[in-house]
Amino acid sequence: MDELPLPSLFHRALTTASKALNLPTIEDETQELTQAALDDLRQCSSRVTKLSLFSVNEQLADITTRDLVYILVPYVLSEVLSRIRTTDREERIQLVSSVKRYLESFVHYLELYEIITEEDKALYGRNVSSVSDPAKRRELKIKQYKREKDIKGRIEAVRKRTNQGAVELSSNVELIASILPDPTRQVAGDSGEELDCDTEDVLRETLVLLLRFIYAEAQTQLESTNQELDLLRNAPAPPPQPATSDDPRMAKKRAEDDMWRLEAPVNLGGPDGKGPLLDPKGKPLRPFMILPSNADERARLQAQVFQAGHRLPTMSIEEYLEIERQRGNIISGGGPQSEAQPTSKEQLALDAEQDGTAFGEDQAEEKRQKDESWAQYTDANPRGAGNTMNRG
Repeated sequence: MDELPLPSLFHRALTTASKALNLPTIEDETQELTQAALDDLRQCSSRVTKLSLFSVNEQLADITTRDLVYILVPYVLSEVLSRIRTTDREERIQLVSSVKRYLESFVHYLELYEIITEEDKALYGRNVSSVSDPAKRRELKIKQYKREKDIKGRIEAVRKRTNQGAVELSSNVELIASILPDPTRQVAGDSGEELDCDTEDVLRETLVLLLRFIYAEAQTQLESTNQELDLLRNAPAPPPQPATSDDPRMAKKRAEDDMWRLEAPVNLGGPDGKGPLLDPKGKPLRPFMILPSNADERARLQAQVFQAGHRLPTMSIEEYLEIERQRGNIISGGGPQSEAQPTSKEQLALDAEQDGTAFGEDQAEEKRQKDESWAQYTDANPRGAGNTMNRG
């Protein structure tokens, strides 16, 4: 059987991995797809190493667009490895360590070829969990989210420009597969011809944006991976399982225990296992109580069971008087203290005596106007003018 070309092998691995990422991890079908994708990805990684596609002596401009896509192989390997089902703690530690190693390799290549800007390095190179101040941690998360959203928006704009933005993608692997050219539809790949300049420029621009976006995702996954490794390494050891013994005396003892052990109550149905509440015609078969579904409301009703028959006070007398005072229902003032204070007319006369001040002049003018108004009123209404002495 002929060996598949590297672009076709990588495309098949991405397609299989996309199917596995959309299925539950516990399913056997998911594990079969995951294993198939892992085999293809490991072959891709081995071929990339043999062909020496990436070297520390090269720069980003020296790498062709066709070879640039294979920088994503370690990241896809980490994504697929994380879907492997494990039950043992040591096995999980080895798996998470492999995921971390692939993510670090991917990040190393991006920083080596300076695909990532210094701004992105400073933004994502700092772990969010290491920031102790909640406000600064929230601000850092917001900045990272806005940066990822901006890069992804630019990727979607390029995809729409190339008529690829109609399908909704659910994972980063699907996004990678949608951006890379399909080798089964490329005639140029078999004939050795190169892509036209416009197509290659658009593809290279999209790949660089995609690598920058995946870099942000990889840094977040690296932080989560480190936290999981710390938890697994510091977790207590599982309790030892009791060894089964072939001693006939132990078998006899277990048989006696089984003979005298009480059987578990039989579940008769219904919400509490004691039988149905209603018959088929809707007639109650036994007493039951309808309670609210809210746990807080049930706890409140339960707390009201053993209480006094009358209503209990909900506040003290001082609290009640304070509320009434705030409502304005309590009259304040009066008494000797209020009697000693001057009236408004007396206070106006005292203020008017403050000569040489603007306030005193204003009060003197106000007093003069009041006195003049009172004089006009007394002239118009002489004393006794309204008293008719019952003469009609």
